[in-house]
Amino acid sequence: MSLTLAEIAQQEEALQLSHFNHDVAWQLGCTLKQMAESQQVAVAIEVYGFGQTLFQYAMPGTCADHLDWMRRKRNSVLRYGRSSYYLSLYNAQKQREFETQPHIDAAEYCAHGGSFPIRIAGSGLVGAVTVSGLPSLHDHNLVTQALAQVMAESEK
Repeated sequence: MSLTLAEIAQQEEALQLSHFNHDVAWQLGCTLKQMAESQQVAVAIEVYGFGQTLFQYAMPGTCADHLDWMRRKRNSVLRYGRSSYYLSLYNAQKQREFETQPHIDAAEYCAHGGSFPIRIAGSGLVGAVTVSGLPSLHDHNLVTQALAQVMAESEK
């Protein structure tokens, strides 16, 4: 099942945290690791906030390329304020490739699913949570499911 731009925009609006700090970053990273393990998939995970990597883990079965993919996806989210999957679908609808546009340095940015903005409700963008290792939609879904779970746990 694919997502529409409107559905992704709704996710971006709904999945905003009430607060974000190093402990929440750790919780989010560990939640992603547990979800990936329960699905028996191998991904690299990064939680980035306040200008630094707060959590990073590369599961067995991943490689150094996944770290570069995460960096490029994260850079795109931080630059445009949209999930990397949104950027991918948006550009596909425009019948163009994100990475080949003249203002995009493909060594620094990419539009493949798996990176999602970390926003504090009422404040704005403070970072990005990113995974790499699965097809774009699956990377995206893993991240959004983990964010939703962390939000639900923080409301208890």
